Amino acid sequence: MKAALLVFIGGGLGSVLRFLIGRQMNMASPSFPWGTFTVNLVGSLIIGLIFGWILEKGKISENTLLFFVAGFCGGFTTFSAFAHESMTLFKSGHTALFLSYVASSVIFGLLCVWLGYAIVRAV
Repeated sequence: MKAALLVFIGGGLGSVLRFLIGRQMNMASPSFPWGTFTVNLVGSLIIGLIFGWILEKGKISENTLLFFVAGFCGGFTTFSAFAHESMTLFKSGHTALFLSYVASSVIFGLLCVWLGYAIVRAV
């Protein structure tokens, strides 16, 4: 029960933060889904930091892992919004923007995970 509560609280916080960031960023530039792009990259960095810490420094408590990885990052990042926004760009004829969004999301997401690992290794 405690594990489910940790995931629930972390997921709620992540979801609310994703909503606020997405709304703010997408209002500023409605032609590109900056909100989803940003939260997915930040979430990738957080995952990289957490798993980098585990690999380099030792164990993290299961409660911390549940709260941040399954909960916060699970609620904060969003593959479904990424997929929907990608299809919207494609269907509206913005092929170059669609391709750049998909490619940059995957490439920079992987780079953010790597960066998280690298930051932990450096400290």
